[in-house]
Amino acid sequence: MLHSLADGYRAIVIGASGGVGGALMSLLEADACCAVALPLSRSKDDLDITDEASVAAAASRLGDQRGSFDLIFNATGALTIDGVGPEKSIKAIDPLQMAKQFAVNAIGPALLLKHFAPLLKREEKCVFASLSARVGSIGDNRLGGWISYRASKAAQNQIIRTAAIEIGRTNPRSIVVALHPGTVATDLSQPFSKGKDRFEPEESAARLLQTIDALTPEQTGQFFAYDGSRIEW
Repeated sequence: MLHSLADGYRAIVIGASGGVGGALMSLLEADACCAVALPLSRSKDDLDITDEASVAAAASRLGDQRGSFDLIFNATGALTIDGVGPEKSIKAIDPLQMAKQFAVNAIGPALLLKHFAPLLKREEKCVFASLSARVGSIGDNRLGGWISYRASKAAQNQIIRTAAIEIGRTNPRSIVVALHPGTVATDLSQPFSKGKDRFEPEESAARLLQTIDALTPEQTGQFFAYDGSRIEW
């Protein structure tokens, strides 16, 4: 499935208990070219991406036991946290809820990059991909609303962009990208997808892997949709 990675490539899926993460794991495990596909999640591994000690311990454990990896995919993210969904207006902003959105959707991915990016291979094409969302695009914002979620994903996009530049200096074959999975039939999107077409997780995951397969190091630090099209920041 991932023909552009080395034969016998090794992968990590962070957030593997979620809809897209679980579908990614199934596809990677079925790929004859994939030698190792390791799942990480809060529910099974107690990995808390908002806790640096937890992230550092997980990365250290895999680095010590498993060596380097060709693909690290962050499939974590949250739209509704503690029963509170996205705001419809500025008047509805709650600073504590906004902080929670940033903790999961921006600070979490930053910590994953800090501790997991060093596990990427250096001799061949390698990819760190992180799920973002089209609504995190500042240039593509036409509707407003969802301020905390939009802003947290926009922050993640800047983190991805900045990390890609830094990582590329010492690892020129690396690709660090943000990916939009489409509207997927998962618990995250279900309350907000009425009247919208939704992908099954398996279809979204397959398209995301196809997009990754087509990427080159020259495209590092960019934002792509599930169909391979580039999304403006």
